[in-house]
Amino acid sequence: MQKDRRQAGYDYVKQVSDSQNFLTDARLIHRIIRLADMRKEDTVLEIGTGKGHLTEELCRRAGKVCSVEIDKRLMESAKKRLLKHPNVELVLADFMKYRLPEKGTYRVFANIPFFLTTQIVEKLASGKNPPTDMWLVMEKGAAKRFMGLPKETKKSLELKVWWEMKIVYHFRREDFHPKPSVDAVLVHFARKAVPDLDRKEYREFQRFIERAMKYGMTGKGGPLTKRQVSAALKQAGLYHAHEDGVTLYIQWLCLFRCYQGLYGIKKNS
Repeated sequence: MQKDRRQAGYDYVKQVSDSQNFLTDARLIHRIIRLADMRKEDTVLEIGTGKGHLTEELCRRAGKVCSVEIDKRLMESAKKRLLKHPNVELVLADFMKYRLPEKGTYRVFANIPFFLTTQIVEKLASGKNPPTDMWLVMEKGAAKRFMGLPKETKKSLELKVWWEMKIVYHFRREDFHPKPSVDAVLVHFARKAVPDLDRKEYREFQRFIERAMKYGMTGKGGPLTKRQVSAALKQAGLYHAHEDGVTLYIQWLCLFRCYQGLYGIKKNS
């Protein structure tokens, strides 16, 4: 049993390592990190030190860099590259088990393993002390799903309560080695200074989304009638794109506000 657990742990580390597509071109790294406008007062968390190329440029720009790497072999290699940078803390750990900072502000910049994209975004976005913003290199299809393109999903709607999201750079597959089989982009997640909903409303919004997606916004068992949807969107000056009138996050938010008013869901003031 113990041997099986060790083997499972080894297989997981290997899976993470094998899924990493490294960025090593100095000019490209310089270009994408410039987009984040790093400053000497910034503390930056990096997920996946890899060979240390990205980490090194982060060290030049930020005040402090904490870089988490699961692969001991890669960590040892990165240490040699980063010896001259006293502002870096290298942590040998599985990021999914790593404890995020409990206080203070920090930013995230990382070229993440594509197969862990959803889990990593969920961990960062839902923490008690989330980063002020995140710059994540990820698979283009995953980025579009988070952004609700071409259609909003439960996850994209939940994220948009707290975060503004934008694709800020499109990579060529040749920018990485090994070359990935999918297109990759750099996505900026900027945490809203004031979220669109408070914690209590957010939980109600999640239930509202689940019900609307299961039954349809105006279907049997859905949260609202067609007349209620039409009146709410008209009052807010939002157009009807489909029969339910729901395609955009702002429309979902508008209809949730209508639902709140109709059924007495009070704000947690």
